[in-house]
Amino acid sequence: MVTLELDQVGARYGRRAILQDASTPPISGGALTALVGPNAAGKSTLFRRVAGQLRGAGSVRLTGAEQSDLRYMPQDTGMNAALTVYESIILALKQGGGGWRLSASELAAVDHVLVRLGVTALADRQLPELSGGQRQVVSIAQTLVGRPGVVLMDEPTSALDLYRQYEVLEALRSYAEETGAVMVLALHDLNQVMRCCTTTIALFEGRILATGPTLDVLRPDLIRRLYGIDSRVEHCSRGCPMMIVDGPTSRVRSVA
Repeated sequence: MVTLELDQVGARYGRRAILQDASTPPISGGALTALVGPNAAGKSTLFRRVAGQLRGAGSVRLTGAEQSDLRYMPQDTGMNAALTVYESIILALKQGGGGWRLSASELAAVDHVLVRLGVTALADRQLPELSGGQRQVVSIAQTLVGRPGVVLMDEPTSALDLYRQYEVLEALRSYAEETGAVMVLALHDLNQVMRCCTTTIALFEGRILATGPTLDVLRPDLIRRLYGIDSRVEHCSRGCPMMIVDGPTSRVRSVA
């Protein structure tokens, strides 16, 4: 089984410490893990540090996978190349090496990820023609096509409508269950987190405050500390947990 563990991980931009002593227990693959926290908490920096794009203190431990088997999807993926969707996914697949000749299994992998994410109809469209939401789903397809064992996605549903949010999160959960991959998603919608994510990591001001089962982490006191709001977690008529916001606390937060 693939696991990811952080041990006293840190990162700096110049003299400014963005991450400090970030540690987690082993995070197991096979289910979705959420990374939550307010804006500027350090979520993107944490992803970049885990992905090896930044250096810093501490260690990132992968079990059952190599660093080369990790894929990171940032918020801004930049899709201005004059390629079709199909060509862009092939390019993402072949960036792992192995030359440019495509095998039958590689073509099948491209077709499979298009079907998984419901974007087969976009295969022949040029990337610059796509809407923001369509580009985001194509970026997810590019990330998954090589079947990585560790996946980091920074706000993968931010540009999607409600239907596509549900569809994409279900596809990601299915991928994790099927492959046993560790999948960590930075998400702002805590109701999505409660519905889809088995484990949650809470990050605040560059420090991990809690890691564990989602409903154990997303308690009203921790939500108050993270976001400066008073809230309740209740269950709907189908027994699903949901967060209800009662209003802001007296704590003044920056708009940055």
